[in-house]
Amino acid sequence: AQDFMKSYIFLAVGRVGSTTQNINQKVKYAAEDREKKDLLLDILPDCTGLTLIFVETKRSADALEDWLIREGVNATSIHGDRTQQERESALAEFRCGRCPVLVATSVAARGLDIPNVLMVVNYDMPNAIDDYVHRIGRTGRCGNTGTAIAFISEKNRNVLRDLHDLIKETGQATESWFDNLVKGQWGGGAARSKPKG
Repeated sequence: AQDFMKSYIFLAVGRVGSTTQNINQKVKYAAEDREKKDLLLDILPDCTGLTLIFVETKRSADALEDWLIREGVNATSIHGDRTQQERESALAEFRCGRCPVLVATSVAARGLDIPNVLMVVNYDMPNAIDDYVHRIGRTGRCGNTGTAIAFISEKNRNVLRDLHDLIKETGQATESWFDNLVKGQWGGGAARSKPKG
């Protein structure tokens, strides 16, 4: 703005890079793809609106969409290898609820304003907390409430502390297994008790 404008106003509501209390943030432990799929099938029936699922790669988006369809879930996907027409068609199917589940890469994390997205699932956690904030910002918009669920494991250690702090900053509770994972007090192998949910 300084490069192009002489006099401008910058307005920030809340802390830049933070999220809102309108989004109920939850974490679920899932180290393997099979665990993630089982969790996904458990939580999808709880959502009565639109669900946006974020994955890291284009291949993962296609594979998860195909698997969901085989499981009887009306799903579609968007990613960078889709043509503009294919993306618009998928978004139209999602918006109208014909396909209430949209699997997407980070191409959908910014700039999409779709009403009635009640749940965002980070099937694959991003590598930066800012990307997480943008992803979950697709729900809980315009004063509405939403739910954001992140599937995490030890593989996500680089963002776990920031995720923990972000959840705490909005006054939400965290479970003891997650606190221990963040503190690095997470046991390995058979000594580890698998967290519930």
